[in-house]
Amino acid sequence: MAKILCIDDDRDVLETCKIILTAEKHNVTMAMNGSEGYSKAKTAAPDLILLDVMMDDNTEGFHTAYKLRKDPTLKFVPILMLTSVNQKLNMKCDPKKDGNFLPVDAFLEKPVEKAKLLKEVKRLLALKKDDINIDGN
Repeated sequence: MAKILCIDDDRDVLETCKIILTAEKHNVTMAMNGSEGYSKAKTAAPDLILLDVMMDDNTEGFHTAYKLRKDPTLKFVPILMLTSVNQKLNMKCDPKKDGNFLPVDAFLEKPVEKAKLLKEVKRLLALKKDDINIDGN
């Protein structure tokens, strides 16, 4: 069982992630924006963070990811960006290609299939703190 923090401004997305992840015996904490998410990350000490990009503004998730990576207690927590930014803003964000730009470990487009989400969650949780490469490579 892992502690997973989901940060998204869409309550339906949060509730769906919570249902999927709690069915796998994970403990899920939810936050509606980057500020609340960062605060909850500090207190909840998550094993994984699912993070949306577009919340209060179109880039809030990016700023939140940078803030998490700068925090010594959170910088090694894997971050999975779960967003529709590529569709809505016609952007192509890929942590493997944009490792210096995106301080996240994985990127999934919404809507994401349950099996694909669980596979990526399992992969990221299997990473050891020392093995995480924050530039996504």
